[in-house]
Amino acid sequence: MHTDVPIRQDQLTVGEIEPLHYRAVADLHDDRSFLQIPSWAQVKTGWASELLAWRDGDGRVVGTTLVLFRQVPGLSRWYAYLPEGPDIDWADPWLERWLDPLLDYLERREAFAVRLGPPKALRRWQAATLRPAVAPGRRVDHVLPDVVEPVGSAIADRLRSLGWRRCGEQESAGDAQPRYLFQVPIAGRDLVAGFSKEWQRNIRKAMRSGVDVRLGAERDLPTFYELLSTTERRNGFRSGRSLAYYQRQYRVMNGEVPGQMRLYLSTWRDEVLAAHTMNVVGRRVWYQAGGSADHRRDVRPSHILQWKMMTDAQKLGAERYDMRGVPASLDPDDAAYGLLRWKLGTGGEVVETVGEWERPLPGPINRTLHRAMIHFRHRRRSGLIRG
Repeated sequence: MHTDVPIRQDQLTVGEIEPLHYRAVADLHDDRSFLQIPSWAQVKTGWASELLAWRDGDGRVVGTTLVLFRQVPGLSRWYAYLPEGPDIDWADPWLERWLDPLLDYLERREAFAVRLGPPKALRRWQAATLRPAVAPGRRVDHVLPDVVEPVGSAIADRLRSLGWRRCGEQESAGDAQPRYLFQVPIAGRDLVAGFSKEWQRNIRKAMRSGVDVRLGAERDLPTFYELLSTTERRNGFRSGRSLAYYQRQYRVMNGEVPGQMRLYLSTWRDEVLAAHTMNVVGRRVWYQAGGSADHRRDVRPSHILQWKMMTDAQKLGAERYDMRGVPASLDPDDAAYGLLRWKLGTGGEVVETVGEWERPLPGPINRTLHRAMIHFRHRRRSGLIRG
């Protein structure tokens, strides 16, 4: 819940915070992602983790973050990653008040480099703006945005001036989290009225065909994973996540807060034809992953499934339904465009985030390790290193 309590303009400090206290101060700045909840650390095997808090001069918690740490093999040095975090006051014109104590803490923790992802928007394009712009060779960023967010623009300028490098620039690796998201404003909205005519027809067809939507359980995850794998093969991509990954995520997220990860199933004549997952943190909702069968796609199981998920998100009080990443391509001959085309039918908007930013910590050893990591990434992207 957003707080309007003024923050004392003296030095902020960063230190560890207990999980119960961390959860109790959720959304200090309305920005806590499901990638920032305590249980997410248990999803990400192979990483160590800490929950951190910023405290003002009165000892009040005024910001939080989950930090994931990956160790350099054979060394007591760590790479620190804050996925879609931290949850701080990004509108503060003196971002160093927040970032300097974080870097000091991570330096003491023997981190050699830090990556973070400010959870703020940079630019927005309405579906109505992008549909007529579809053409060979076109991209979303070739189109004049409907909105340029001043806070997002200021954050990018400030981070660059403080020595951070935007991921994907020069030789640095690209974002680990999607830079382009698709979000549907749902507060107080007639959902179906906002859908395209095609989406409306497909929902009516699913209803006439007798498609039923229900909540699944952990035992249904193998079916979900089979449909997800089918969709990945059909569309020519692979997420790289295993069934065990989703089983672990379902178990730990719902063990932390029941209903925090939900599985929705579309069935037709007792056969599951589509399955999608939804994450819920407070009043924020994300569609994370989904798949559908190769057969009986004519009964449109995915369209009615998404409508049901949006309806439930609306009942939870969510202002936006976040459909996560989309490709930037507006080229109709590009296979990747198909996903964006499908999501455009909901009448939402493409949101370019500020993106992820990275910097080494001070010292020649840290800079050397960071350069070596960048070189390793470059060779792997070039195909010189497999795996």
